[in-house]
Amino acid sequence: MAGKELIVVAALAATAAPLVWVRVAPADVTAWHVDPMHVPRPPRPPREGGWLVRTGEANAAPPVFETDPATLMTAFGEIMRAEPRTRMIYESPAEGRATWVTRTPLIGFPDYTSVKAVPEAGGAALMIWARNRFGVSDMGVNRKRVERWIAELERRLPRR
Repeated sequence: MAGKELIVVAALAATAAPLVWVRVAPADVTAWHVDPMHVPRPPRPPREGGWLVRTGEANAAPPVFETDPATLMTAFGEIMRAEPRTRMIYESPAEGRATWVTRTPLIGFPDYTSVKAVPEAGGAALMIWARNRFGVSDMGVNRKRVERWIAELERRLPRR
Protein backbone atom coordinates (compact mmCIF):
# COMPACT_ATOMS: atom_id res chain seq x y z
CA MET A 1 0.00 0.00 0.00
CA ALA A 2 1.41 3.37 -0.97
CA GLY A 3 2.01 6.12 1.60
CA LYS A 4 -1.05 8.20 0.65
CA GLU A 5 -3.42 5.23 0.76
CA LEU A 6 -2.06 4.22 4.16
CA ILE A 7 -2.65 7.74 5.48
CA VAL A 8 -6.21 7.73 4.14
CA VAL A 9 -6.95 4.32 5.70
CA ALA A 10 -5.45 5.44 9.02
CA ALA A 11 -7.49 8.65 8.95
CA LEU A 12 -10.70 6.73 8.22
CA ALA A 13 -9.98 4.27 11.02
CA ALA A 14 -9.24 7.11 13.44
CA THR A 15 -12.54 8.76 12.49
CA ALA A 16 -14.60 5.57 12.64
CA ALA A 17 -13.27 4.27 15.97
CA PRO A 18 -15.02 6.85 18.18
CA LEU A 19 -18.27 6.44 16.22
CA VAL A 20 -18.13 2.68 16.71
CA TRP A 21 -17.38 3.15 20.42
CA VAL A 22 -20.48 5.35 20.81
CA ARG A 23 -22.55 2.43 19.47
CA VAL A 24 -20.94 -0.44 21.39
CA ALA A 25 -19.86 1.15 24.69
CA PRO A 26 -21.39 -0.90 27.51
CA ALA A 27 -23.89 0.76 29.83
CA ASP A 28 -22.68 0.33 33.40
CA VAL A 29 -25.92 0.07 35.36
CA THR A 30 -24.23 1.21 38.58
CA ALA A 31 -23.20 4.46 36.87
CA TRP A 32 -26.41 5.20 34.95
CA HIS A 33 -29.28 3.83 37.09
CA VAL A 34 -29.41 6.69 39.58
CA ASP A 35 -32.06 8.15 41.84
CA PRO A 36 -33.13 11.51 40.35
CA MET A 37 -33.61 12.80 43.89
CA HIS A 38 -29.87 12.41 44.52
CA VAL A 39 -28.52 14.25 41.48
CA PRO A 40 -26.31 16.96 43.01
CA ARG A 41 -27.59 19.86 40.94
CA PRO A 42 -29.55 20.51 37.76
CA PRO A 43 -27.60 21.23 34.57
CA ARG A 44 -27.17 24.89 33.69
CA PRO A 45 -26.21 26.48 30.38
CA PRO A 46 -23.67 26.64 28.83
CA ARG A 47 -22.93 23.13 30.16
CA GLU A 48 -26.44 21.90 29.49
CA GLY A 49 -26.12 18.13 29.28
CA GLY A 50 -29.50 16.99 30.46
CA TRP A 51 -32.83 17.85 32.03
CA LEU A 52 -33.84 17.32 35.65
CA VAL A 53 -37.48 17.24 36.78
CA ARG A 54 -38.03 16.84 40.52
CA THR A 55 -39.18 18.56 43.67
CA GLY A 56 -36.57 20.89 45.10
CA GLU A 57 -33.75 22.34 43.01
CA ALA A 58 -34.35 21.28 39.41
CA ASN A 59 -34.81 22.48 35.84
CA ALA A 60 -38.57 21.93 36.21
CA ALA A 61 -41.10 20.84 38.85
CA PRO A 62 -42.97 17.58 38.24
CA PRO A 63 -46.71 17.54 37.65
CA VAL A 64 -48.74 15.54 40.17
CA PHE A 65 -51.14 12.95 38.78
CA GLU A 66 -54.25 11.57 40.46
CA THR A 67 -52.90 8.04 40.76
CA ASP A 68 -50.48 5.94 42.77
CA PRO A 69 -46.73 5.62 42.02
CA ALA A 70 -47.00 2.08 40.60
CA THR A 71 -49.73 3.06 38.12
CA LEU A 72 -47.75 6.15 37.12
CA MET A 73 -44.62 4.05 36.48
CA THR A 74 -46.68 1.59 34.42
CA ALA A 75 -48.09 4.40 32.26
CA PHE A 76 -44.63 5.92 31.81
CA GLY A 77 -43.19 2.50 30.94
CA GLU A 78 -45.79 2.13 28.17
CA ILE A 79 -44.70 5.47 26.73
CA MET A 80 -41.04 4.46 26.92
CA ARG A 81 -41.63 1.09 25.23
CA ALA A 82 -43.22 2.96 22.30
CA GLU A 83 -40.28 5.38 22.07
CA PRO A 84 -38.05 4.65 19.05
CA ARG A 85 -34.51 3.41 19.74
CA THR A 86 -35.23 3.10 23.48
CA ARG A 87 -34.72 0.15 25.80
CA MET A 88 -34.80 -0.35 29.54
CA ILE A 89 -31.42 -1.05 31.09
CA TYR A 90 -32.60 -1.53 34.67
CA GLU A 91 -35.80 -1.61 36.68
CA SER A 92 -36.31 -1.69 40.43
CA PRO A 93 -40.06 -1.98 41.09
CA ALA A 94 -39.52 -2.09 44.86
CA GLU A 95 -37.90 1.37 44.68
CA GLY A 96 -40.30 2.64 42.01
CA ARG A 97 -37.34 3.36 39.72
CA ALA A 98 -36.21 2.50 36.20
CA THR A 99 -33.57 3.65 33.73
CA TRP A 100 -33.78 3.65 29.94
CA VAL A 101 -31.31 4.40 27.18
CA THR A 102 -32.45 6.21 24.03
CA ARG A 103 -30.11 6.42 21.05
CA THR A 104 -29.97 9.18 18.46
CA PRO A 105 -31.09 8.14 14.97
CA LEU A 106 -27.92 8.56 12.91
CA ILE A 107 -24.85 7.98 15.07
CA GLY A 108 -26.53 6.29 18.01
CA PHE A 109 -25.38 8.57 20.83
CA PRO A 110 -26.89 7.21 24.07
CA ASP A 111 -29.01 9.39 26.36
CA TYR A 112 -29.96 7.92 29.74
CA THR A 113 -33.24 8.60 31.53
CA SER A 114 -33.66 7.61 35.17
CA VAL A 115 -37.16 7.87 36.61
CA LYS A 116 -38.57 7.51 40.11
CA ALA A 117 -42.28 7.55 40.97
CA VAL A 118 -43.03 9.08 44.37
CA PRO A 119 -46.21 9.67 46.32
CA GLU A 120 -47.29 13.29 46.48
CA ALA A 121 -50.22 14.89 48.28
CA GLY A 122 -53.28 13.63 46.46
CA GLY A 123 -51.40 11.51 43.92
CA ALA A 124 -47.98 10.67 42.50
CA ALA A 125 -45.22 12.41 40.56
CA LEU A 126 -42.25 11.34 38.47
CA MET A 127 -38.77 12.54 39.25
CA ILE A 128 -36.82 12.39 35.97
CA TRP A 129 -33.11 12.78 35.23
CA ALA A 130 -32.45 12.64 31.45
CA ARG A 131 -28.87 13.21 30.33
CA ASN A 132 -26.37 12.57 27.60
CA ARG A 133 -23.41 10.22 28.03
CA PHE A 134 -20.95 11.76 25.60
CA GLY A 135 -20.13 15.43 25.13
CA VAL A 136 -21.00 18.50 27.12
CA SER A 137 -24.20 19.73 25.50
CA ASP A 138 -27.24 17.78 24.40
CA MET A 139 -28.61 20.81 22.50
CA GLY A 140 -31.86 20.59 24.45
CA VAL A 141 -32.76 17.13 23.14
CA ASN A 142 -33.36 15.61 26.58
CA ARG A 143 -35.54 18.54 27.66
CA LYS A 144 -37.72 18.23 24.56
CA ARG A 145 -38.01 14.48 25.02
CA VAL A 146 -38.98 14.74 28.70
CA GLU A 147 -41.52 17.48 27.98
CA ARG A 148 -43.05 15.31 25.23
CA TRP A 149 -43.26 12.30 27.59
CA ILE A 150 -44.89 14.39 30.33
CA ALA A 151 -47.41 15.77 27.81
CA GLU A 152 -48.25 12.19 26.81
CA LEU A 153 -48.74 11.25 30.48
CA GLU A 154 -51.07 14.24 30.86
CA ARG A 155 -53.17 12.91 27.96
CA ARG A 156 -53.40 9.47 29.64
CA LEU A 157 -53.81 10.33 33.32
CA PRO A 158 -55.70 13.08 35.18
CA ARG A 159 -53.60 15.67 36.95
CA ARG A 160 -54.23 16.73 40.48
